Amino acid sequence: MKMIVGLGNPGKQYEQTRHNIGFEVIDELSRRFNIPLNQAKFKGIYGIGFYNGVKVLLLKPLTYMNLSGESIGAVLDYYQIEIEDIVVIYDDLDLPVGKIRLRQKGSSGGHNGIKSTVAHLGTQEFNRIRIGIDRPQPGMSVPDYVLGRFRQEEYVPLQEAVKKSTDACEAWLEKPFLQVMNEYNR
Repeated sequence: MKMIVGLGNPGKQYEQTRHNIGFEVIDELSRRFNIPLNQAKFKGIYGIGFYNGVKVLLLKPLTYMNLSGESIGAVLDYYQIEIEDIVVIYDDLDLPVGKIRLRQKGSSGGHNGIKSTVAHLGTQEFNRIRIGIDRPQPGMSVPDYVLGRFRQEEYVPLQEAVKKSTDACEAWLEKPFLQVMNEYNR
């Protein structure tokens, strides 16, 4: 089984904020793969189904960003999913809006959701898709920025990034992540 996780915060007030871009990709995958997110357990909401013959689990941790690893670790343990069979999707301040970057390992880069994931998985070596949200303007705090909504002019590149991330996840179900990474990081 392959597990695709999108990071974000639960609740209406966080919908369509920069920090919830991972949730948006999971919602798009749910539509595309016809896998409803209809199970609530392991401090998250998830769905399991098949896409092109591959068993897939889509997960949105509901622990709030800083504790995402609790949900991810619990699902991984319960379903005995191998680390190489997961991909985690999240926002990245160090990439411009709309840019995506796939990696097989790395530090948290200061991202609290990834810090929690690393702590609960016991490794930095897991597949990830980082989606650029850019940095805040001088004088704006990072928390206020990541919990804020995208500006109007950012919507088109944002939707392209969601589509590219969804496409990359779909490709990963058929090819090794390294191959997908090489294709999408060009």
